[in-house]
Amino acid sequence: MASSAVLFSSVRACEFSKPQTLIPRSNSPLIVSIPLHRRRHKNGRVFASISVTSPEVRTGPDDLVASILSKVAQTDRGVLLTKDKHKEVAEVAQELQKYCVTEPVKCPLIFGEWDVVYCSNPTSPGGGYRNAFGRLFFKAKEMIQVVEAPDIVRNKVHFSALGFLDVEVSLKGKLKALDDKWIQVVFEPPELRLGALEFQYGGESEVKLEITYIDDRVRLGKGSRGSLFVFERLRKTV
Repeated sequence: MASSAVLFSSVRACEFSKPQTLIPRSNSPLIVSIPLHRRRHKNGRVFASISVTSPEVRTGPDDLVASILSKVAQTDRGVLLTKDKHKEVAEVAQELQKYCVTEPVKCPLIFGEWDVVYCSNPTSPGGGYRNAFGRLFFKAKEMIQVVEAPDIVRNKVHFSALGFLDVEVSLKGKLKALDDKWIQVVFEPPELRLGALEFQYGGESEVKLEITYIDDRVRLGKGSRGSLFVFERLRKTV
């Protein structure tokens, strides 16, 4: 297997796959069916109403990105969404997947600072701090992931505990490409900063994530257990 430095060095791999043509190419004239519905007024005159069926309108990646970001905004990273709303997010993500680059793990756009704006499973980012009980005491203020070349991943979750105490949990991991779409990150034991106190606890952890879409605004990923993640770019790093 090639090293991660080589896997991430190719800029050409970031070329987007071409979606299917949205409008069929044909020399035939466009035929629009115009059904007439006649109704008789009480005074005897006849009126005709016309209904025109609009041709199907397809949405491109820019509109889909705007849609998915609007659906997850102000939702506490998905916690406040209903089951039906989660389904809507998943449907947009499925459509965006059709526009993904052919080898996303080789795309330089992966590097940068990302805001975790959505996860279909609220405990995936933040662990126990984000379950139903933990959210009673810890309010997530920010969830940031930084991917640095060639293979470093830094996760940081910033909480407000009991409304007045700052808590920060950070993880540093090493990224490994498993194939063209899947990556694995092995994290060192997390570091906890509680006020002026800072210490390390627990052991190593490991995650696997499939990159299903990436551009200069968002990155979508799906965990090995099916959790959907939406990352919004904050800034690029090199």
